Amino acid sequence: ELLASMVSGELDIALLPANAASVLYNKTEGKIQVIDINTLGVLYIVENSDAEYQSIADLKGKTILTTGKGTTPEYVLRYVLSENGLDPDTDVTIEYFSESTEVVAQMTARGEGTIAMLPQPFVTSALSQVEGLSVKFDMTEEWEKVAGSQLVTGVLVARTDAIEADPEAFDAFLAAYQASTEAANTDLEGTAALCESYGIVAKAALAQKALPECNIVFVTGDEMRTALETYFQVLYDANPSSVGGALPDDGFYYGA
Repeated sequence: ELLASMVSGELDIALLPANAASVLYNKTEGKIQVIDINTLGVLYIVENSDAEYQSIADLKGKTILTTGKGTTPEYVLRYVLSENGLDPDTDVTIEYFSESTEVVAQMTARGEGTIAMLPQPFVTSALSQVEGLSVKFDMTEEWEKVAGSQLVTGVLVARTDAIEADPEAFDAFLAAYQASTEAANTDLEGTAALCESYGIVAKAALAQKALPECNIVFVTGDEMRTALETYFQVLYDANPSSVGGALPDDGFYYGA
């Protein structure tokens, strides 16, 4: 829906998964730009056991439950496994489910020793539901170890003609947007209350616990470009269509 609205010109600004921004750039033939990274990695590997792991390589022979087959969570997982010397098709068993809630239910049903990769805020929710559950790996950290740059989840994009039509209004929006990002990371109680009132997270208490782990950021310019270029290359190598069939060119990156 968001992609269609941006293509038609109904929307000027949207917050999208990073790869969807690349798809949109290709689909509109360069009529949008990526403004900032608003969310870094939110994926974590959890297990309901007291097992200790030294590295991702220790997952050899394990079964991993997750969501996102054919989308970015799968590509991130496969890349990190591969870069740690594991063949995702033979050294581990990856079971995919359509929703994170299904994964949490499976962890409860299967009992001790069940491993899953989940995004926030489902990780925080699962930690309160599944006995003995703990985080074993932060996939953002694991990505940085092997890719040498930040793992990206979400970005903000804007139509280039909308920016050019009223640059002062756009600058004012960006300033307010950056301030709201900072508030989300400092005023956790107030932000959590908003999450509940807008139906983003069911309960403010859960949102307040999850917010510090959600990697909400305001990353622009060259730092944004470096992270996105590395991320897009991994996705393109896995499946070119995941970024719209081609890597974005220089015109994609606002202020970089």
